[in-house]
Amino acid sequence: MPLDALCLSGLVGELKGALEGAKIDKIYQPGRDEVVMALRSSGGNVRLLLSASPNHPRPQLTELTLENPDKPPMFCMLLRKHLTGARVLDVTQPHLERLVEFRLEALDELGDRVERKLVLEVMGRRANLILLDGAGRIIDCLRRVDADMSSQRQVLPGLFYHLPPALDKADPTEVDQEVWNQLWQAAPGEARADRWLLDTFAGLSPLICRELVQRSFGAVDVTIGELGAEGGWRLAQQVGLLMEQVTSGNFVPTMLLLDGTPKDFTFLPITQYDTAMEQREFPSFSKLLDCFYEQRESLERVKQKGQDLIRSVTNARDRTARKIGNQERELAATKDREQLRQFGDIITSNLHVMEKGMSRLRAINFYDPEGGEVDIPLDPLRTPQQNAAKYYKEYTKAKTAEEMLTIQLEKSRQDLDYLNSVLENITLAEGERDLQEIRQELTETGYLRRQSKTKDRGKRLSSKPMEFRSTAGLRISVGKNNLQNDWLTCKQAYKSDIWFHTQKIHGSHVILWTEGAQPDLKSLNEAACLAAWFSQGRDSGKVAVDYTPVKYVKKPAGARPGMVIYTTYETAWVTPDGELAKRLRVR
Repeated sequence: MPLDALCLSGLVGELKGALEGAKIDKIYQPGRDEVVMALRSSGGNVRLLLSASPNHPRPQLTELTLENPDKPPMFCMLLRKHLTGARVLDVTQPHLERLVEFRLEALDELGDRVERKLVLEVMGRRANLILLDGAGRIIDCLRRVDADMSSQRQVLPGLFYHLPPALDKADPTEVDQEVWNQLWQAAPGEARADRWLLDTFAGLSPLICRELVQRSFGAVDVTIGELGAEGGWRLAQQVGLLMEQVTSGNFVPTMLLLDGTPKDFTFLPITQYDTAMEQREFPSFSKLLDCFYEQRESLERVKQKGQDLIRSVTNARDRTARKIGNQERELAATKDREQLRQFGDIITSNLHVMEKGMSRLRAINFYDPEGGEVDIPLDPLRTPQQNAAKYYKEYTKAKTAEEMLTIQLEKSRQDLDYLNSVLENITLAEGERDLQEIRQELTETGYLRRQSKTKDRGKRLSSKPMEFRSTAGLRISVGKNNLQNDWLTCKQAYKSDIWFHTQKIHGSHVILWTEGAQPDLKSLNEAACLAAWFSQGRDSGKVAVDYTPVKYVKKPAGARPGMVIYTTYETAWVTPDGELAKRLRVR
């Protein structure tokens, strides 16, 4: 899903209109590769997201709420020092380059007006965010590149900034008919037309190259040899029409979806997929990018910040699963204990024919309905009475082991269930505070070691549950972790409020606040849909959700956080709906 130079030009035009003259109020860095700036302009307040992520770099206006870390990184502190209070003079994109330049007017330490430039390079794994002074010298950058990393181009504080090396490709906006014919005639006949476009012209993505061929010939898998000179002329016309569209600013932000899941985006309607993909148009590129990256980046951000947490919980879960396997095998072995007691009885009844030193006893098995004989192994160093006592002792030991293993196995299964619920909760975390609360929970339950030296020892962190408002206006709360689930269900909710939870799978506790009244059916259904969405069953077609007044929900003594039992419930089968969750969310 590359943000190619042509698509970026539409996005830059959008940013230019919204940001020119705006003043930077606040700067924070919610992730390792992203910076958010809050700006104030005559048109209102906006938030600018500058992402230098190798996977999805981009500049955009965002309406998403990203958590401001308690301790800002060094690069964020540097940007605050140089750019807080700065005014945006211009937003530009060098011709067909995948980078954006923000020209700014700021005040230096002496209060004099100085020019600064912030450059976002939107180039995949080489993406970077670079702050320049008025002379074009690098003050600092998000990702430093020294000579060991690149012999062609270093990006380091103190060096003058230079544009990335130009690719050896033609400019599609300046190619006339004569040059086009020369390029077309020199192309190998077996080459696919879309691949030739991608390798020959700058600024085009694979998706746009395929679309140009599709519009020209009704198919994308055609070769240059099949098309001939006439085919080259038709393809040149389509390239010319596309360049006119880009030059005139005629962009249509379009998202491509497969089975409801965002797969790609571009700046014009796509015909190559016919009905295989759904297309959705957006009023702006920024709204499109918010929708496209919201869930994807949220998961990545949590994974990035909570890697140690995920690893610790996964290791504990796997260790518990292995423990359960061993206990089940040991428990199965105790099921044969009855034979041990029978061997003891048979030895006792045959003491008169036995003597010390025997290694086996062959006798009639009076427990066998057919009266067959049985061979019983003996310890030759023991007397017959001691051999009988040994079998009775092993029988008693196996009987006791069954009782203990049954208890331990039930506890281990509860532990495994709990750890799986924690892993599910980590996916719901929306920032560092949520992750820290889960760490705190795991420390209290003994799965993480308590830090001996920390400033915040003894200080209890608390984040807030997710809040929603039903179509009818009723409040709905959704816990993001087990501590929040306990707090919502057992501490805060009234007995008349309605509690929701997915049946037999992990998920959040959901509370529909009734305020003493009978809730409407639509609110009940919406709360059930939220319980299904914030659970392990979110990718299922239908999910069973149990619901009951809070007075029927109890927490057993000594139970793990988030574990409850409930009675007198009803079950609703609902479809998990992420769009509904977005629409009802209260920020």
